[in-house]
Formats: sequence, C-alpha cells, structure tokens
Amino acid sequence: MGFTYTNGFHDAANAIATSVSTRALTPRIALLLAAVMNLVGAFAGMRVAETVGSDIVAVPTGGRGFVLCIGALVGATAWNLLTWWRGMPSSSTHALIGGLGGAALTAGGTVKWTSIRDSVAVPSVVSPVVGLAGGFLLVLAAYWLFRRSSPSRTTRGFRYAQTVSAAAMAFGHGMQDAPKTAGVVALALVAGGHQAADDTSVPWWVIGVAAVVLAAGTYAGGWRIVRTLGRRIVPVDAAQGFAAETTAASVLYLATATGAPISTTHTVTAAVTGAGVAGSPKSVRWGVVHSILLAWVLTFPGAGLLAALVSLLLLPLT
Repeated sequence: MGFTYTNGFHDAANAIATSVSTRALTPRIALLLAAVMNLVGAFAGMRVAETVGSDIVAVPTGGRGFVLCIGALVGATAWNLLTWWRGMPSSSTHALIGGLGGAALTAGGTVKWTSIRDSVAVPSVVSPVVGLAGGFLLVLAAYWLFRRSSPSRTTRGFRYAQTVSAAAMAFGHGMQDAPKTAGVVALALVAGGHQAADDTSVPWWVIGVAAVVLAAGTYAGGWRIVRTLGRRIVPVDAAQGFAAETTAASVLYLATATGAPISTTHTVTAAVTGAGVAGSPKSVRWGVVHSILLAWVLTFPGAGLLAALVSLLLLPLT
C-alpha cells in the first residue's frame, strides 16, 4: 500500500496536468475528480491484476516469497520517489515490473520472460506510439473542424470537454494502476499458502484496499510532475489537452480489456507530445522529452537493481 500511495501522487499528473494548465479545472477540483475516478476505475481492472499476479513471476512459498514481494515493492517505491523528486514522469508500472524481475532473480523466484515480452514489453512499446499518433491526429482534426468558429467560444467548449476527458483519463488510470498492486498482494497470498499457485484470481477486498489508497495518493497530488507534464514539455491549449487526454484514455481502456499492464505515464506523455507537435513542433521542449525518455529507459534496470539489493539484504532473515 505504500507503493500504491506513491503511485497515486506520482501519477496524479496523468489525469489532471493538462486540465490544470489550460485552467479548465482548478487544481483541487481536478485532484478530487481524479481521486474519485481512480477509486471507481480500480474495480474495472481485474484482468490487469490477474496478469501481474500470475504472468510476471512465480514466487516460492514461505519466507523467500515474502522477500521477493517486499523487495519488488520497496525497489519500485524508491524509484517512484526518486523520479518524483526529479520531476520526471516515469512509469510506476515499469518500476513495479522491473522490481518484480530484480527481486525474483535474487530471491529464488522464476521470471516468466515470454509472458513479460508478450503482455508487458510489446504493449508498452505500442501504447506510446499510438498515443503520439492519436494526439497528433486528433488535434489536427479539432483545428480543422473548428477553423471557422469563434476562438473564445471554441476554447470555452474544449475546457468543458476537458472535464469529461480528464475524468475518463483518471478512470483509465484507476483501471490500470490499482490492480497492479493488488496482483502483488495476490503473489504474497500464494507465498503464504493462502492461495494456490495456479489460482489466478485476485480477492475483491485486495482491489478495494488498493483502490482507496491509490485515490488518497492521487488527491495528495504530485505537483512536480504536474508542472512537467502540463507545462514543461509543451504549453498546451484546451483543444490539445482534450485530444491528449481522450487519446490516452482510449489506449488505456483497450489495454485493460486485454489484461496488458501498460504505463499510463508513457501513454499520456506521448499523447501530450503528439498534440504539441500538431500545434507547433517548435513549441515542444525536446530537451525535456529527451530527459523523460532517459528516465523511461532507466526505470526497468533501476527499479530492478534496487529491488535485488533489498531482497539480498532481507534473505538472511528468512
């Protein structure tokens, strides 16, 4: 639950950054909306929870299984805090999966590489590409459709629309991120002998607890990353913000339907960049984008290494 809380305030920017930067919503109303939709969306992501709980690693029973889970969560939490401190919108999803892999290698678990490739790696590459293209095309379509409309009226209309797109984005974030932690709790239940190893189900009470904690973390807000995503990558107008949120939410819904645990952060960051390029490529701060890409590349090995070190320190206690 500690990881889930950091996930909430680390990824709050996913749902609200563009809405706040365009003044479609005030910061507190945006956070409250995101928290409520995170809470509701969590109960629609059961397939993602089952993927994390059964298709990433196989845990040994007993103390080593608990060490694996603790190491993965501590490593992922440490990476979340580090990237939050630096204001970099890295992926909590990749931090968690990297942490599971690193902890499994040192705690005696089995890493399911084929499943990670099919269920995590491929969707994680495809989703930002779709987000980038979708954000770009949707902005072009919006500009063309409303090219003869009053600019002030169009802006006002898209600000209203952003309330809906921000809610949809927050719902998608809840669908994706609360169930991921619930999947790790399911692994701990297997390690403790409370659930069979071949049982891919995740108890509803686990989803419920994760949903409440994620919503609380989201309401706390991660303002460093909100500033990065809402202003530092590219200054967005209301149409661009609506396009980015709508595109990212659509990708999240599709991924959740297939059970793929993708990165909400990668998806929305790519969509924001695509929307910015459609407006004016020169307005995109490519140095910031480069820094974010570097953080993405480092997340898997960084969180994995931290998780492996924590597991090694804890193994003598088992």
